Amino acid sequence: LNVSAANAILKLLEEPPARTTMLLIAHQPSRLLPTIRSRCRELRLAPLDAEDMARALGQAGAEVATEDAQALAALSSGSVGAAIRLLNFDGLALYAQIVRLLDTLPRLDRAGAIALGESVAGKTNEPRLELLLTLMDTLLGRLARTGVMGTPPMPEAAPGEAAMLSRLSPDAASGRAWAEIAQQAGDRARHARAVNVDPAALVLDMILQLRKVA
Repeated sequence: LNVSAANAILKLLEEPPARTTMLLIAHQPSRLLPTIRSRCRELRLAPLDAEDMARALGQAGAEVATEDAQALAALSSGSVGAAIRLLNFDGLALYAQIVRLLDTLPRLDRAGAIALGESVAGKTNEPRLELLLTLMDTLLGRLARTGVMGTPPMPEAAPGEAAMLSRLSPDAASGRAWAEIAQQAGDRARHARAVNVDPAALVLDMILQLRKVA
């Protein structure tokens, strides 16, 4: 919020309408005016865990196995909407394919990389391409976290993921390198999408960038 907006909300909080409950959502509460924070009750929200995710998906009509609920909770950051998108586009299998491919680094399974790129080629595969780019960003984040924290995030989101993360990101320096390439790869992908670069070439370019870091 800028100063004018913050003062406007403060006035609203000081003189609230009758029979009204207001929810203020803030990702950085510390940046709010102290006078705003002092007039609010804080409710911290955490991502859904596997059990809650399975229950929520069941209520949405999508029954999943316990192990799949754990992977979905990890890859969706606890978002039910994101988890349903993963289910609709077979995201768990796609993530497992990416993990297997990165597990071949630094040598790289070139045939596997080309096959992954070709699987998202064409107009009809645009949703799958968007999901692949999202999953690649998620995986890079998990690589960075592994190096910085000294241990891979659990539970695993795909078979063999923990061993791969630990091998490619064994220390804090590695974690920082993966965090940097995540930013660069995201920027390159957005530019490539803006100028209509061939999806297969986009994916292969991203994987080759990751190979350099590995």
